[in-house]
Amino acid sequence: MTFDHEVTLISRTLTKDEIGNQIPGKKEEITILCGKKSVSRSEFYNAATRGLKPVIVLVVHPYEYGGQTKLKFEGVLYKVIRTYEVSMEELELTCEKAIGNG
Repeated sequence: MTFDHEVTLISRTLTKDEIGNQIPGKKEEITILCGKKSVSRSEFYNAATRGLKPVIVLVVHPYEYGGQTKLKFEGVLYKVIRTYEVSMEELELTCEKAIGNG
């Protein structure tokens, strides 16, 4: 797998207000290199039965991924719906297009 694309991983810290409610805090972005794969036919149809719409699989290094649930790839915002560790050097992020501005 060649890592010849860039992906921006997006996370948002949570803070608490004076009565303990969690509120979204600062948005953090980190850009890393990744590989791009297509969603397999069986994975697409299996996910569709659960109401998910996977459109892309990005391969990153596991040590660079910190559990982020949103990412931006080629100008499009995606939501990570599944992770799969292929090996110690490759982690697949199965993504669907995110609704809204994240």
